[in-house]
Amino acid sequence: MSNRYRRHESGHSKRKKKQKLEAQMESLKGSLLNDITTVKDNNSDEPLKVDDLSIDDPLNVDEHNSDEPLNVDEHNSDEPLNVDEHNSDETSNVDEHNSDEPLNVDVNNNDEPLNANENNSDEPLNVDETINLDDPSEWSVINANLRDLLVEKGPVKIYDYDFPKDEYSRNFSSSFYMQKMANGKKYERKWLLYSIKLDRVFCFCCKLFDVNSCKSKLAKGGSKDWRNMNDKLKKHESSKEHIMNMSKWFELESRLAKNNTIDKETQILINKDKEHWKDVLKRIIGVVKTFGMNNIPFRGDNEKLYEKNNGNFLAIVQMIAEFDLVMKEHVRRIKNKEIYNHYLGHNMQNELISLLACEVKNKIVNKVKEAKYFSVILDCTPDTSHKEQMSIILRCLDISSTPIEVKEYFFEFIIVDDTTGKGLFDAMVEEISNIGLDINNIRGQGYDNGSNMKGKHQGVQKRLLDINPRAFYTPCGCHSLNLVLCDMANSCTKAREFLGIIQRTYTIFASSTKRWKILQDCLPKLTLKPLSQTRWESRVESVKAIRYQAPQIKKALMKLYSDDDAKFLSEAKSLADFEFDKFEFLLGIVIWYEILCAINRVSKSLQEKDMCIDSAIKKLDGLLCYFENYRENGFENAIIDAKEIALEMDVEPMFREKRIIHRNRRFDENVANETTKTPIELFKTDYFLYIVDQAISSIKTRFDQFKMFESIFGFLFSIKKLKLLDDNTLKQHCIKLESSLKHDTSIDIDGLDLFEELKVLRHIIHLECDTPINILNYINTFNSFSNAYIAYRIMLTIPVTVASAERSFSKLKLLKNYLRSTMSQERLNGLATLSIENDLLEETDYENFIKKFASVKARKVNLI
Repeated sequence: MSNRYRRHESGHSKRKKKQKLEAQMESLKGSLLNDITTVKDNNSDEPLKVDDLSIDDPLNVDEHNSDEPLNVDEHNSDEPLNVDEHNSDETSNVDEHNSDEPLNVDVNNNDEPLNANENNSDEPLNVDETINLDDPSEWSVINANLRDLLVEKGPVKIYDYDFPKDEYSRNFSSSFYMQKMANGKKYERKWLLYSIKLDRVFCFCCKLFDVNSCKSKLAKGGSKDWRNMNDKLKKHESSKEHIMNMSKWFELESRLAKNNTIDKETQILINKDKEHWKDVLKRIIGVVKTFGMNNIPFRGDNEKLYEKNNGNFLAIVQMIAEFDLVMKEHVRRIKNKEIYNHYLGHNMQNELISLLACEVKNKIVNKVKEAKYFSVILDCTPDTSHKEQMSIILRCLDISSTPIEVKEYFFEFIIVDDTTGKGLFDAMVEEISNIGLDINNIRGQGYDNGSNMKGKHQGVQKRLLDINPRAFYTPCGCHSLNLVLCDMANSCTKAREFLGIIQRTYTIFASSTKRWKILQDCLPKLTLKPLSQTRWESRVESVKAIRYQAPQIKKALMKLYSDDDAKFLSEAKSLADFEFDKFEFLLGIVIWYEILCAINRVSKSLQEKDMCIDSAIKKLDGLLCYFENYRENGFENAIIDAKEIALEMDVEPMFREKRIIHRNRRFDENVANETTKTPIELFKTDYFLYIVDQAISSIKTRFDQFKMFESIFGFLFSIKKLKLLDDNTLKQHCIKLESSLKHDTSIDIDGLDLFEELKVLRHIIHLECDTPINILNYINTFNSFSNAYIAYRIMLTIPVTVASAERSFSKLKLLKNYLRSTMSQERLNGLATLSIENDLLEETDYENFIKKFASVKARKVNLI
């Protein structure tokens, strides 16, 4: 077919035209501003200046003739415009665009960066947000945007890092950062960078400015010839290419500092928009922080502004826009489709939640590393999506604060599929290793009383002790007290019957709204509570309502006599006439309430975050003394209180006599030695003494681990104890503590040195509050008691309960409920961290990552 009938250009013609265009683009590098300043406006004869360009209104560059210089064509202002993002040092390649067809952009896809149109340049035109700006190995393609950003940021050196060794046992050393002169003077090599990713060193300026002409490996793939590194560095820093690149680096750095770069006008626009995005991000981060701290859901049915059911997050943004000019301008741009990445979608929410949570977690890890010694607290529970969630709590001393404080930090939830001792142990060790903590620095471990946790052969505590014998295991004090109550409740038949009556009383009212309304009308203050095997306060709350409102509850039961349901009618009569009318039941209420209150007070005090083993042992000893005294005197006092209740309820304060069964006796039976007990004596021996003796026995057996701690650390509990010990006894205690804190060749303290320090310390210290934490803060003011300082730090690190893990489960149920059962694990951990560790969140400074994020965002949008 003849060429004159050809409707499209041939392939040869297109290739030839493309070659000419590429050659022309190469010759026009750096002339972008000259081209832009000569463009004329459609409605004016005056040249269009850079200052007149709006950062919010994209330009449309029409396709141009390849034989002429690249100019901006006139366009119809009523039609949408399109411009590729490009490098300020290169001329952009603009796609062809039909002015009759508008450019459609999906505004809902608002969390991904704007993509530049396809270009023929050798370098990408955007700064990738995923690039690690601190690692030179990731600077694969360097354009002017990235170069300016890196020069403005400056080289980042790595010091506190365990540099890996090569096959010859050689590695990078921070001494390479310094240049040693012949006269012995040292100068810093500011240009030298180390890449953790590749284990290589690079030249900062040669990597950025003239990588092609520089022959040294330091400018390209990096070098790891550690044996000859000093010679290579000396040779490189004296080379001509390196010196020229250093000059370019300093010149660009000076221009950026003075805001006097070649593209000064463009840079002004960038800085202006950078400040706008910083202000927008501050407000968005403020909303995310507030929602995270208060467990408020973010999303709704859609993610569009000013539509119904668009969620709490967008609703708050809309409300802020009504009063705040910055957010009002941001929303205006979104509504007018001037911007397409408005950072209000769920992906941006997740990113900001993750950033804030990482800031908090980094603070926690730094505090733990600073303290060195720490304890691990674990507990597990199923969530609403039927996944087993393990909560990890880290306990340590915050030695950066004044005074030093005991802290327990929530770290994260981990999904565990294997709930055996080995599975939980492996998950814990992996997580501790991932965050950079040393498992050998663990000095305490706290779990509940599950067999997979406390097992002596295959439990988590045994597996950790096999690796680190200095990780003292503590069974949860609150769980143990709850098990003491379980032992008491199952100690005799009468105790089980009593708790059964309590549950029956709650059930008859709770099973009907009508009957519950009758109960509420009769009860002035407290309401009935159900019993629970796991809730620590359930029993005392259940008994308390009946203890102080027994007459009113009986009255409510009598009102149920007219119930149409025969079953509940019979149940109400049985409770009112045969239980609440018995003095034995009223006496049981008084006894159980006093016992439960005593245990509950100790349990609540043990749940404090800064509770230490010395205080826990004192409280448990006090509880044991209470039961021993109550065994002797409590019964008579309980009868007095029960009689007062009985008189108020018109119940005769006497035990019901049971008919004595007489039987025929054998002639050789000794009838004289046989005694008959009265009903009140039977109640005391077969009921009261049963549960009290069981409480005493259970406390002694279930808290034997605390006694072991007292034998090791007991002499450090107070200065008073130290003063009561003679020198030989004190020396034996110090040597025993040394052996307890020794593993293989590693040792925490020297027993004899500790002995010498404590001999002096007990005579010079005078405290109003004689507690270990106050002693530690006193020692911290001196530099002469290093062994005592370490000993007290380790003792205070040992946990008492897993209450912090239990509290984290309360947040888990708020965050991951049945409406949000598909929430990702990363988002769950982020929100849980913001909610639980809100104190650290308040201290977090967001300026650094806001500045970095805004810089990247501004360069993408405004380089036109």
